[in-house]
Amino acid sequence: MSLFRNVVWFAKGLKEYTRGGYESASKHFKPEDMKADISQRSFMITGANSGIGKSAALAIAKQGGIVHLVCRNKQRGEAALDEIKQASGNENIHLHELDMSKPRDIYSFAQAFEKSGQPLHVLINNAGVLVAEKERQMTSDELELTFATNTLGTHILTTALVPVLSKYDDPRVIIVTSGGMLVQKLDLKDIQFEGMRTFDGTMAYAQTKRQQVVMTEQYAKRWPNIHFSCMHPGWADTPGVQSSIPDFYAKMKDRLRTSEQGADTMVWLAVAPSVKNEPSGLFYQDRKAVSAHLPLAWTKSSAQEHEKLIQILDDMSQRFRV
Repeated sequence: MSLFRNVVWFAKGLKEYTRGGYESASKHFKPEDMKADISQRSFMITGANSGIGKSAALAIAKQGGIVHLVCRNKQRGEAALDEIKQASGNENIHLHELDMSKPRDIYSFAQAFEKSGQPLHVLINNAGVLVAEKERQMTSDELELTFATNTLGTHILTTALVPVLSKYDDPRVIIVTSGGMLVQKLDLKDIQFEGMRTFDGTMAYAQTKRQQVVMTEQYAKRWPNIHFSCMHPGWADTPGVQSSIPDFYAKMKDRLRTSEQGADTMVWLAVAPSVKNEPSGLFYQDRKAVSAHLPLAWTKSSAQEHEKLIQILDDMSQRFRV
């Protein structure tokens, strides 16, 4: 079944996730969707110093939005801040240093942001890790790095900022997931990949991206006043792809999307007025809600398993609450 999933997924990817797939899909985009006045709206983007996160930040800044860049590396964040300000002519760009693999720091950051009184209308959870090494990478909190960043970190930041988002009109949360999750079924028995005989960073990444899809669905049920969505950027040419999956990059680099094309649906979900009329909790690709499962791939899990994932994350989060 795993081979079937991978073959079907790769064939789908060659057709839809490449630059050609984007160019085909974009023929059906509505230009008016991106002409909204967002000058009074505030956007927070994690992992915003490079790749699609940076491209999204620049696009939103050019439209006049207030942008909060959340970056792990201060030096790279400052470089991105200066570049975005210069390229957009927008001075209302702010930098925050935060490592999304450190739960206590995330709680402290969210609490400080709430106390600052600054508005927040849209949270974009873009930061992610794909471990290239063949062994588990553990954080100082004894958490597996992929899970800590992509799943637990996203959960903590999102839930901690719900009180801020809830104060404002048309609040939205976007989670940048990956089409790689289509080859994975939710696995709650080995949530931090201790049972892998040989650690596979790509599969761990795909599992956390499946977790994010489930999280999005559950958040939509828990907080109906906020619009939640997740999206797949396609196969984009980013520094992360180049460093984490170099073999894939070498074979596919001539067919990869630009980072701007990869960020397009993220920006659309963040700014388009029509999105607030879309159902909450869906998975998007190229500005369209699509299935979160491949046909006949047996990757669906039960409602009870989905609720259990959120309970696990809630319980783990309590250990780090400051």
